[in-house]
Amino acid sequence: MKTIRNIISLVILLVFANGCMDKYSEVFTANSPVYMTYEELRASVKVTSATDLVNPGKIYFKDGYIFVNEEMKGIHIIDNRNPQSPVNLKFIEIPGNVDLAVKNNILYADSYIDMVAIDISDIGNPKEVSRVNDVFPYMTPPPDDEELRLASVDQEKGVVIDWEIKKVRQEIEYHYYPYYFMGKAEYAMDGNYSGGGTASAGGSFGVGGSMARFGLYDDYLYTVDNSTVYMFDVKDAAKPVSIGKQQIGWAMETMFIYDEHMFIGTQTGMQIFSLKVPTALSYVGSFWHVTSCDPVVISDGYAYITLRGGNACGSNVNRLDVVKLSADYKTSTLEASYPMTGPYGLGIDDKTLFICDGDAGLKVYDVEDKLNIDDHQIARFPGIKTYDVIPFDGYLFMIGDDGFYQYDYSDLQNIRQVSYIQVKND
Repeated sequence: MKTIRNIISLVILLVFANGCMDKYSEVFTANSPVYMTYEELRASVKVTSATDLVNPGKIYFKDGYIFVNEEMKGIHIIDNRNPQSPVNLKFIEIPGNVDLAVKNNILYADSYIDMVAIDISDIGNPKEVSRVNDVFPYMTPPPDDEELRLASVDQEKGVVIDWEIKKVRQEIEYHYYPYYFMGKAEYAMDGNYSGGGTASAGGSFGVGGSMARFGLYDDYLYTVDNSTVYMFDVKDAAKPVSIGKQQIGWAMETMFIYDEHMFIGTQTGMQIFSLKVPTALSYVGSFWHVTSCDPVVISDGYAYITLRGGNACGSNVNRLDVVKLSADYKTSTLEASYPMTGPYGLGIDDKTLFICDGDAGLKVYDVEDKLNIDDHQIARFPGIKTYDVIPFDGYLFMIGDDGFYQYDYSDLQNIRQVSYIQVKND
């Protein structure tokens, strides 16, 4: 009887102890993180021979060279001094890279949580010259299977470079009713960075596309994420110094720097900030619209904004908005709107507007008559899923799902494709 009483007491004790637990473990099939240690990350930048474009993202132009981001992998260097015959020259491996900008001969690139400075004065042999550690928020790449739960991420182990599908066991917080932790990952931002603008041959800065999230102004480099601008002093181009950050909004997607102002495209509108004091952005004005994804370019007192709906972009609106800006940028007035199919990036050169209209291809317009732009389409190149463009000196650089295209638009009545580098699908 004593033994039985002891057993009963033990069972009661175990049940009671279990009831006091605030965690328990479960086993499930998940996207499990694959890590690169911080030591490996900070020794990972290296130059290889040219590799195929597989998943191209942002594009950037500087002094006859095109830099194409391979999403989360690094940067392709393309010798474009002869636009009719571009040469895929080298590849810089930069884990976690999404954006870039170039000042003089220094290329700036994000690498997960770090900012990297790379000397490209010898374009065939780029070298990392400095790095700012732990300056960006911790982010992970998209999971392999979005239908599966995410296993917990341990930031102490390093950065997440991939996911593998496997069974995992992890502790879950316990409540009176089971609470299943579904996981949450910070995805690399869909969007880019030198803040658009106009390139000039031999200038200090290069030029990025409209999807940029990096921007250069004076002696400063700016980068944006969903809500924050990160600021770097680049007086000594080879030694960027983090000088702080400033929260300026929410749902920010793109950056365009023009006329001493920063124009931020957000999912709800365009925000305008003065760069008069470069280390303290000052709010100037805004233009609001329906929820959508919306890069913006500025020219001659007007903002051109593409709105794309669907998926994470919200609403079902797909259009081009033409917005008149006051001289001090404090007020904005919608001049006209034009329907589009599913627009992404855009670029402008004087009165010529180039729009990447998703599956509808590249569209070119004369925008001198702001109220009748749709009556003045100069050209259209269908059958290409386009992403972003940079117009420069009569040539248009365009990135799309299937490759890098170049067009000669020096004769607007005879715009023609002059070269193409194909994306190689696995």
